[in-house]
Amino acid sequence: MSMLERIVAGFHSSKIDGLAKTFTRLGWTGFWLQLLLGSIPVILMFYVFVFSGSFSGPRNGLPVIEFLSTANLLVLLFTIVWFYRYTGLAKQIANPQTRPTESAVLGTVWTGLVASSLGILFSMLVMLLDVGQLLFYFLSAPQAGIQAIQTTTGGSASWVSAVDLVSLMALLLTLGAEVVTLVLGLWLMFRTTQTADELAKG
Repeated sequence: MSMLERIVAGFHSSKIDGLAKTFTRLGWTGFWLQLLLGSIPVILMFYVFVFSGSFSGPRNGLPVIEFLSTANLLVLLFTIVWFYRYTGLAKQIANPQTRPTESAVLGTVWTGLVASSLGILFSMLVMLLDVGQLLFYFLSAPQAGIQAIQTTTGGSASWVSAVDLVSLMALLLTLGAEVVTLVLGLWLMFRTTQTADELAKG
């Protein structure tokens, strides 16, 4: 092997190793950030359940909000697992014997990007519906304000409590986790396309 061939082979190997390290680093970063940001909403909702006896608090929410919230948490769980999978993919990329094709790597990253985008969409829909419902309750109340303590026995489904704010806080944290995964996924896509020729060479 000539000196030029050795230099080209070393450059090829360093680019592949760099891609593998990027997948390892961003895979673990995304995994732990999502686990941290995703566990806070679960703890908040558990707190709500312990003190109010239900996840929706005293105000009954729309069924579509509960459906989208559940779907949102399932998507978040999927992206947590998917980012853990990136760390395994990094080991495959680093090993010439098990190195996947460019299309396989891009397909894996695309799946993570689509899941993150769906999670962001679900979070935004839930927040829009929830805030719209809260706005309706505030507009239907006397404009001097809304009572913080329910004093009447009837109409318990039409008043706003701190549980609603806890729910919105949980949604914001979930949305934050999904935005982080989208940014990390886009960076992985960029790095993969940069190294596409090297992956094609094997």
